Amino acid sequence: MKPFRQLFPVVAAALVLSGCASVPDIKTDYNRSTDFSVYRSFGFVEHPGTDGQGYESLTTQYFKSAVQRELTARGYRYAAQSPDLLVNFNARLQEKVQVSPAPTPMMGYYGYRGGLYAPWPGYGFYNDVYTYTEGTVNIDLVDRRQMKLVWEGVAVGSVNTSDKASAQQRIDKTVTQIFARYPFRAVQ
Repeated sequence: MKPFRQLFPVVAAALVLSGCASVPDIKTDYNRSTDFSVYRSFGFVEHPGTDGQGYESLTTQYFKSAVQRELTARGYRYAAQSPDLLVNFNARLQEKVQVSPAPTPMMGYYGYRGGLYAPWPGYGFYNDVYTYTEGTVNIDLVDRRQMKLVWEGVAVGSVNTSDKASAQQRIDKTVTQIFARYPFRAVQ
């Protein structure tokens, strides 16, 4: 029993830390009246939301690569001219502040014990303030003929912006997680 007592704090800490890992909140929606079996090809809008001023950014290149991989795996073929679906994407980073107030002290609960359990004087006089970067990714599939949105995927989560080298891997992972909720396949 003693080895378990020694390991318990380590196991408890690991469980708490694994619960804090940021997993994006993913939501998808689509037009229920759309017949997705008519779509066989895809292309990209001329100027996606991630483009820079008159040029294609690295972020755009990463998104195009990841989206092309996911749609090709679902049976769609890439067509630069006259595709059935146009793909647009956007990514946004926003600084967020979260304030967690401390619980208020319990007054009078232990009064029957003659003051032995008075509230701690510093308890309840501080707030925890956390700052973090929230990232939002939108991927839209648009019917090119009708110029109408038919499917969208959105991922929102905490982002570590200090590690610029892994931006492509983070984009790949996020796009994969979004398309895991895409329920359609191209009919050949």
